Amino acid sequence: MEFGLWQVWEGGWVGAILRGAAITIAVGTAAMLAGLVVGIACGLIKWGRVFPLNFIVDAYTSVVRGVPELLIIYLLFFSSVEFVTRVATAFGYAGLADSGYAFIIAVIAIGAISGAYSTEVVRGALAAIPNGHIEAARALGLSGWRIFRRIIMPQMLRIAVPGMNNVWQVTIKDTALVSVVGLQELMRAAFIGAGSTRHPFIFYLIAAVVYLMITLVSQAGFDRAERLLKVRSRK
Repeated sequence: MEFGLWQVWEGGWVGAILRGAAITIAVGTAAMLAGLVVGIACGLIKWGRVFPLNFIVDAYTSVVRGVPELLIIYLLFFSSVEFVTRVATAFGYAGLADSGYAFIIAVIAIGAISGAYSTEVVRGALAAIPNGHIEAARALGLSGWRIFRRIIMPQMLRIAVPGMNNVWQVTIKDTALVSVVGLQELMRAAFIGAGSTRHPFIFYLIAAVVYLMITLVSQAGFDRAERLLKVRSRK
């Protein structure tokens, strides 16, 4: 009998793919948020040329952007798996070490990658802010915090949104790499389905469609955010 979409439904693979997609979105969202925090902090350091932290940030971004993402995941996973397992077992959470470790490593690894690229996006956005705006705020006697909150941050966000959209798209695609550490995300679910049914084309095609849907929906969200920030900047 020919294998098709109906057999995917009957075999319960739809649920497995949807669960994998949910984990993909969870990993991508958590990693993006972590990367955004790192990116803003490191971007401010690079923009402000805070010595000697700027050299550390330069090294971080250069290494992460120069090393394959898959290798970063392998290095983090195999360098810390034994340590985390021992700590979790010592506190009586051996099951957590098995079930949650892959998720944590995925978020840390993808977050580190996202943070490196976010750093450059934030630095570029800060560099694009006209110096006259900051100088005018200082001339008015505004404090450094108020200048950052009222002048720098709003303009930085508006300029950085398109770049952050690109970082998000890359982050979602990078989540496919964490299947190598056993996390049951979308790519892993498609891989298991392909191996079990011996119909890889169908499962990988479904995975491609789901990834495309995620990116299209998120693209619409970023477009809306960009329009809102532009409207607010004109007020």
